[in-house]
Formats: sequence, structure tokens, C-alpha cells
Amino acid sequence: MALRLGDKVRGEHCRSITRPNSQAAASRRDGMEVAYTLPRAASIEDPLRLAVLISGSGSGLAALLKYQQSQTPPHRTVLVLADSLTAGGLEHGRSSGVKSVGIPLPDIIDKVERRQSHEELVEAALIESQVECIVLSGYMRILTPNFVRKWKGRLVNIHPSLLPKYPGAHAHRDALADGATISGCSVHLVDEGVDSGMILAQQEVPVLEGDTESDLQERIKKVEHELYPKIIDKLATGGFSL
Repeated sequence: MALRLGDKVRGEHCRSITRPNSQAAASRRDGMEVAYTLPRAASIEDPLRLAVLISGSGSGLAALLKYQQSQTPPHRTVLVLADSLTAGGLEHGRSSGVKSVGIPLPDIIDKVERRQSHEELVEAALIESQVECIVLSGYMRILTPNFVRKWKGRLVNIHPSLLPKYPGAHAHRDALADGATISGCSVHLVDEGVDSGMILAQQEVPVLEGDTESDLQERIKKVEHELYPKIIDKLATGGFSL
């Protein structure tokens, strides 16, 4: 049974959307139609093929790989992509036997051409590994609308706030500056905006008196590592609709 607003996943408060019979669906945001195509409904016997995109140490990737190795989920990470050759998270993939590749931005002066060329290299790697769904996990580059449109509905991210509050790269700083007493994390489909796609699930995390950005980050990160694999489970098995 699909989750709806206010439902719980194993005692965790989540907000989510449900999945229709048709995989292709559309929603409206600020008067503009935004279309998503969700992944096929996979199974343990025929798991969804995931690529995980990272930029740094890959703690979320490590948590997902550990979950996949300790459970029998309906998804499998077949590719780890980083936007540099030195991202620490690449070693998590390699040590788990997953193809792990760093693709730095090419040395092109024009910023638009550089982003386009980089995404073409990423796209080629995704196609080569027959990737069906992309999981962003600490990936710090904003994807172009052209790339997003190709993968919309099969491109998922986790953000360290209760969206729509505190989007962007400084969610913890913004929450503390706002005097928030509750923050959390959001799993959402990626659209052409920044942290503006449809929310699949959210979980609250308390902001404690005296918290630093690092304190709040670590508290939320623990919750992210538990929530994200479970929501990927549901996405992979047709548990959501639009």
C-alpha cells in the first residue's frame, strides 16, 4: 500500500506521493506543466540498475551499498560517478566491486560548453552501464535542464532540510540562522529547479540548543542514511505515483 501524507515508514514520519497505473505522469508547478516518467517496477529477481552520483566522501553511498549488501533489495548499484578523480567516495564503490569512475569537468573556457561536455560524458557512462535510475548522494553540481528532462522521474535526490524550507547548498546554516527548532531531510524527484522537485518522503530531526552546523549536519546525516535506501526500495517497486 502506497504512503500518503502523514503515513509512517517503520515509525518514521514521512510525506510521500503514490504511483498510478501509468508510469508517465505530470504535475503543475507555478503554472508550468512538469512531466515525470517513473522507473519500471523492479523486483529482487530483476533489480533496478542504479548509478550513484557523488562529489565528496560518499558517506551516503557507503550507507546505500551496505544496505544493498545486507538486504535483498529490488535495486542494485552498477555505477558510481564522481565529478572529480579524487573524490573519496569512489573507493567505497571500488571496494564493493562496483564500477567507479571520476569524470572531472573538461578543460573548456566557455562555462556552458564545459557543462554540456561534462554531462555528455556522464550520459555516455550511464548508457554504457545500462543505468535505469540515478541517485544523487552529495552531488554538488546543478544539472542542466536538458539532462534533467532526459531522466525526470528516474532522478532522485536527498536534501538536508524539510523542503521547501532551506533549499540550496547551505541548508544547515540557514536553518540555524532562522532559529528553527525542527529540521530534517527530504527525498525528492529532481526537476529543472534547485531542490524544487516533487517530494517523496520527509523525516523530521530536532535542532538542539547550541547546535553548530556540524552538529546538525551529523544528526541529519544519520537519518538520511536510514531513510534514503527505504525510499529507493519503494521507488524501485512502483510504490509511488504522481
